[in-house]
Amino acid sequence: MEDFERIRTLGRGAFGRVLLVRHWDKDQYYALKILSKIEIVKSRQIENAINEKRILAACNFPFIIKLFFSFKDNSYLYMVMEFVIGGEMFTLLRNMRRFPDNMVKFYAAQVVMAFEYLHMLTIAYRDLKPENLLITGEGFLKVADLGFAKMIPKDKRTWTLCGTPDYMAPEIIMSKGYHCAVDWWAFGVLLYEMTTGFPPFMHQDQMKTFEHIISGKIKFTNNFGPELKDLIRNLIQVDLSRRYGNLKNGIADIKEHAYFSDLDWIQLYNMQVRPPYKPKYKGPSDTSCFEKWEEETLKIADKEKFKVEFEDF
Repeated sequence: MEDFERIRTLGRGAFGRVLLVRHWDKDQYYALKILSKIEIVKSRQIENAINEKRILAACNFPFIIKLFFSFKDNSYLYMVMEFVIGGEMFTLLRNMRRFPDNMVKFYAAQVVMAFEYLHMLTIAYRDLKPENLLITGEGFLKVADLGFAKMIPKDKRTWTLCGTPDYMAPEIIMSKGYHCAVDWWAFGVLLYEMTTGFPPFMHQDQMKTFEHIISGKIKFTNNFGPELKDLIRNLIQVDLSRRYGNLKNGIADIKEHAYFSDLDWIQLYNMQVRPPYKPKYKGPSDTSCFEKWEEETLKIADKEKFKVEFEDF
């Protein structure tokens, strides 16, 4: 940590926080994710923490956040990542209430390509939500927080209950065993939330949310055009044998859908299209797009904790 100047907290999670830091020698700004070893062990998330680092280190894709390097000390794990100056989609969506269709389509297409890349590597993301999508200074998207990402070989399943309740696919809730198709259900939920400002199965009672998810019934507002409605219906599809992204045509059912007919996927991949929104910022360390958080000092133990558990980090 002595190589970095700590500037401010950008966000907080169950196991730690993300700080904006400046590297003293390089004069570069980074997002430093700090995870508490003791909290990870208490929550039995050791495998997920190690997986996140390994998966991020292996990924090289324009719409997935970049990990530069990682290290650890007696109490914490650290991941040094690119600082994405535009903040969370969640904050922007809350401020705008809902996105116009051109923004929905622009952001959605980048998520599609990020998932195409991850699924090609047999990695299920498992935690899609506006809080985990960051907006770059140019206005493009970065999928962040791969804490729940997991490699699931094509002929295998996993049973872990994880993710955000509003975005969970029915097969996760029902402990049926699942694979990458859960991400396409969550993608349908994201399309709905970007268009309306709220997820389709939202309820104060979490059990009611789960009941609504298992029923798969969606009520559409007037904001939805026919193509978008059709795409969402085919993504938020309880029957896995009918869910887009999980059929014999794979991702082509999504990328070639009428909703995306006016989109040039290659141009977007090369970032040769003009983003519909570009965040305003004053310099490389501007944090005005991020929420304010209370700062805390890092208390590092004198002796190394959980050496064996985190030897692979």
